Amino acid sequence: MLSILDRYFLRELGQTVAATAIVLLAIMSGTTFAQVLKQVANGSFPASVMFEVLGLSMLDSLSTLLLFAGFIGVLLALGRMYRESEMHVLASSGMGPRGLLRPMALLALLLALAVGTVSLWLGPWAAAKSNAVVAAANRSVIAAGLDAGRFTDLPGKGGIILVDTLSRDGSRLGRTFIAAERTGKDGTRRIKLITGAHGRLYQGSSGEDRYLSLEDGWQYEVPLGGDNWRRMQYVRNDTSLSNVQSDDGDDDPAHALDTFTLARTDNADARAEFAWRTIAPAMALVLVMLAVPMARQSPREPRFGRLLLAVLGFYVYYLLLALCRSQIIKGHWHHGGSLWAVSALVFAVGAWLFSRQYAVRKPRGSA
Repeated sequence: MLSILDRYFLRELGQTVAATAIVLLAIMSGTTFAQVLKQVANGSFPASVMFEVLGLSMLDSLSTLLLFAGFIGVLLALGRMYRESEMHVLASSGMGPRGLLRPMALLALLLALAVGTVSLWLGPWAAAKSNAVVAAANRSVIAAGLDAGRFTDLPGKGGIILVDTLSRDGSRLGRTFIAAERTGKDGTRRIKLITGAHGRLYQGSSGEDRYLSLEDGWQYEVPLGGDNWRRMQYVRNDTSLSNVQSDDGDDDPAHALDTFTLARTDNADARAEFAWRTIAPAMALVLVMLAVPMARQSPREPRFGRLLLAVLGFYVYYLLLALCRSQIIKGHWHHGGSLWAVSALVFAVGAWLFSRQYAVRKPRGSA
């Protein structure tokens, strides 16, 4: 049964953590939206699935956001209580360290449950779903924005395309007209016109390219400012629409695997990804333990002085974990024990700092 004091702490801490998470989510959405726009501009996927990919990308990165929001939220909430002398009044009223640890432990467990759900299940599902949405969009000309009877820009290329009919699944085209401007090796600019009685859209065997196959048509090449036109009749003509590019240099196929499949996969990338997912819930407990002593402030202390120091501590801890993960990816280490060792060390440091706050100080000797 929670006491009145426990409910007060949980309400104050929960509201601050939620407000911090909303602010961080707004900041992250802007950054992610810029990355998605860049991928759309490079022809990685059509603009019609942009917002779906944006939502899934934000859902995938929610575990890190929740960890940082919980850490900053505890710092801000407890820091305000210290500055307004609430913590000193509660301590003088008989509240010992157990009175603070009980609501903090409950908050940490709730945060660890949320982070574990995202890290072990929701994040991998969002990554796999995003890959599936992009793959399906690159196979369908409907998703690419093509519509019967309307001129449409060629995705990732300079030019336009027009079709008179389109199948329901977007894979079959009726009579087709394509116009594009190209620059030859000699610097000559040419207009390329292609017509076809019917066609279809397909991907290469590697999944890296999209092609439009036209049948029974004509191809014209018209040099600008010249009279040496070229005309060619063809039975089949395959035209590249765009390369399916990825702007994410850290693309990891293991990230899209579900946790059960990942645990049974024996390679360096899978081991590193599995270790990172399983350490995420423990990181919530470690960060809350570290935030409690670092939030202590005196009424006249600068408001954001300890906050900057705490954020620096968060990044040092995160970078140490990232360093351990990189060693697993390189094959130097074969399990996630190093991540747990670093987390245990940081937790011990936080517990030691917390115990020092409530330790009875020895009186100074007289001179």
